[in-house]
Amino acid sequence: MSFALILEKQITSLIHPGVLNSQVERTRHEAFILRRLATSVAVICLAPLFLAIYGAPAVWHALVYVWCVLPIGAVVLLSRSGDLLRAQAICVIGFIGAATTIAAAGGPWEAALAWLVLAPFEGVLSQNYKLVVTSGALSALAAALLSFADQSGVIRTGFGTGHAALLILPAILYATLLAYGIVEFQKKRERCADLRTEHFRAVYDTLGDLAVHHDRNGVAEFISPNCMELFGLPTAELIGRGLFERVHVADRPAFLKAVADAASSSGTITTTLRLRAGTPVSRTGARAEPHFRWVEMRSRRFEVNAETAQGCRVASILRDVSEAKQRDEDLEAARAAAEEVNVWKDQFLANVSHELRTPLNAIIGFAEMLANAQLAPQDPEKRREYASIIQQSGQHLLAVVNSILDMSKIQSGAFDIRPEPFAIAPLIDLCCDMVKLKAQEGGVELVRAYPEQLEEVVGDKRACKQIFLNLLSNAVKFTPRAGRVTIKARPEGTHIVISVADTGIGIAQHDLANLGNPFFQAGASYDRPYEGTGLGLSVVRGLVGLHGGTIAVESELGKGTCVSVRLPLDCRLPSSGRHGTAKIETVGRRSPSDDPRQFSAEMMVKKIA
Repeated sequence: MSFALILEKQITSLIHPGVLNSQVERTRHEAFILRRLATSVAVICLAPLFLAIYGAPAVWHALVYVWCVLPIGAVVLLSRSGDLLRAQAICVIGFIGAATTIAAAGGPWEAALAWLVLAPFEGVLSQNYKLVVTSGALSALAAALLSFADQSGVIRTGFGTGHAALLILPAILYATLLAYGIVEFQKKRERCADLRTEHFRAVYDTLGDLAVHHDRNGVAEFISPNCMELFGLPTAELIGRGLFERVHVADRPAFLKAVADAASSSGTITTTLRLRAGTPVSRTGARAEPHFRWVEMRSRRFEVNAETAQGCRVASILRDVSEAKQRDEDLEAARAAAEEVNVWKDQFLANVSHELRTPLNAIIGFAEMLANAQLAPQDPEKRREYASIIQQSGQHLLAVVNSILDMSKIQSGAFDIRPEPFAIAPLIDLCCDMVKLKAQEGGVELVRAYPEQLEEVVGDKRACKQIFLNLLSNAVKFTPRAGRVTIKARPEGTHIVISVADTGIGIAQHDLANLGNPFFQAGASYDRPYEGTGLGLSVVRGLVGLHGGTIAVESELGKGTCVSVRLPLDCRLPSSGRHGTAKIETVGRRSPSDDPRQFSAEMMVKKIA
């Protein structure tokens, strides 16, 4: 560390804390302390040299020495009280006291005059008119008294001689007027600076932006006063490193880069970052959660001292663009939603057209055959077969339309659940019986397992029946011959978990994220071997969400799928997760645990088909 830095650090430690936030006052205090300590130390260092040359000092020599080191006391007073005016008044007394002592002891009157002339200049640093005038008046009074004492013969001062009397008072008067003029000049310069500051402040207030001056390292040296109005922060919190510390951690590199680029170039650098605004305090004294605002920062270099590059600074204008950023995000979300709607529309047209066209063709074709006497089969058994095909096709169409209507009602919030207590086990058995025929036709083993005693569930029985039927139907449909579908139920605290596992084709990893989206089918294509609209799991997701439940899907391509639905035992209780659609958690397929031999002893296991 250099001597200059050490000295600056020591001087700073002597400054009163009350003036550290004011750059002008701090500079005045630093200059006073440095000047007075330097002169006092110089006098102390010269004392041994004086003793070596002149020997033991006289009384008046010792008294002058005391007057010369008196500014040390002024420095101590300034450091403790921060009162610069008193400290300078002590120095003025020291000057006049030294001059009076020298003159009264018969010393050279020219030296005494020099001290009296210097006294008015002590008021220049504090820019106090009263101190300048008072110092000049006391110097003139001391000179007049010394001159009177010399002329009356009381003491020999040298102030009573003709040329001295003509020189002393004009010199003191000139020094006083000169000091007064310097103070006046400094005051006018400060008023001009204040006027320019007010001009810039008016510009800042008109623009409604925050103005900041940085050094090359991003340290804020000036913050415009409208900081509290714009961001709810006092200016003192952003001075120094305060602004940098309130920039979002992820945006701090961009902030420093913008300041550094602006300091090294002549152009305007623009960047967008997040700034942590002030947190308002409620009436109870509690602070709200901190929040960040998006700001656009435009930075440009300016020179404090054009002769050296060390004087360059960076001026930045910070504009709150949170509303514009929010509008952009809303537009992006709306665009993404519109694109998603278009995708859903295409999937809807592709899936529904296939699901409607096939049964409609069957209905129309077989109805025409039955209506035409020439084409109608004479065998009653054959006619009943045609009528059965028409009925099945119509039921299929009805199921498709009901799924679409249910999905529409769930998404629009018009689907109301009617909670009632019911036993879950009989409902599972009923759903298994309804898909048993389809499982038998596909050669799929259907197994159900649950404890002998299951608590009643309070929920919409019809909606729960649709949940179980959709899950079982999907599992049977996507399980090849000789496969197995297992439905299990188990209590879990205040919830019940129903899981449907199969040994079917499974779902690819890249399709898991889209499960539950309307009209989405894993591996969907126009020539897919499995019929369906892709609304089954979407309806399940909506109905489970209305009950305040959750869904977990475990699947892997070629290793089957397990869908677990977690429902509250009483859906009437408030639930933070009830927004109409349940969140689906997806993970890779674990080792299958649906083998009946692996069930616990308290489970009732029954093969349905």
